[in-house]
Amino acid sequence: MLRSSTLLRRLSSHASASSSSTSSLCSSSWISSSSEKSLLYTNTNLSNEKKRRHFSSSPSSSSENDQKNNNEIVTPEQTKALSDKPVATDLTSIVDASANTLFLTELFRGMSLTLKYFFDTKVTINYPFEKGPLSPRFRGEHALRRYPTGEERCIACKLCEAICPAQAITIDAEEREDGSRRTTKYDIDMTKCIYCGFCQEACPVDAIVEGPNFEYATYSHEELLYDKEKLLANGDKWEKEIAKNLQSESLYR
Repeated sequence: MLRSSTLLRRLSSHASASSSSTSSLCSSSWISSSSEKSLLYTNTNLSNEKKRRHFSSSPSSSSENDQKNNNEIVTPEQTKALSDKPVATDLTSIVDASANTLFLTELFRGMSLTLKYFFDTKVTINYPFEKGPLSPRFRGEHALRRYPTGEERCIACKLCEAICPAQAITIDAEEREDGSRRTTKYDIDMTKCIYCGFCQEACPVDAIVEGPNFEYATYSHEELLYDKEKLLANGDKWEKEIAKNLQSESLYR
């Protein structure tokens, strides 16, 4: 019986000691966490205080900001100077402006101008049924010309081929039985041509010309590779217009 009571006292003392140690550990952990929080709060306050001192000790930056804000403000004088229409200050100008706004006089003036041109002679044309005039110096589709006898003018000198900056002209030539020199091949790649007119200016016999035709759009690239037959056909078709244009410009060549 004595031994059991002694054992109970020892167990109770050990339990009280363990509970006290647990409470002391909890209190120490709470104290450490609270101290860390207070330290963090103190550091934050110190950093904010340093920032306030820094900005308060630099009056130049604040003055520069104030100056920038003042520059961004638009004064009435600047608004008046920037406006295209002067501001009405006298009574007559104010009455005129109010009348224009109230009675829509500017609108009626615009409509009267529209009606004026509605009844005038029309300047537009009904293309392609109507076409405007072309300059005699217009550079359009290429053509090879003939003499009135039907003989082709080209003498195969190849000056047009040599002067072409786009290298769009290809010529082959041979000598005939009568000793004359004529072309056997005269090709022009119209997709390369830049319509500079150098070939026409270089030709000594006015054989290759740029005619008045500008309506020769095609559906394929091959159709714009002109050979000698195509160029001679163009010359036969537009000979009258080409001869007339060359005659009108003969004084300036």
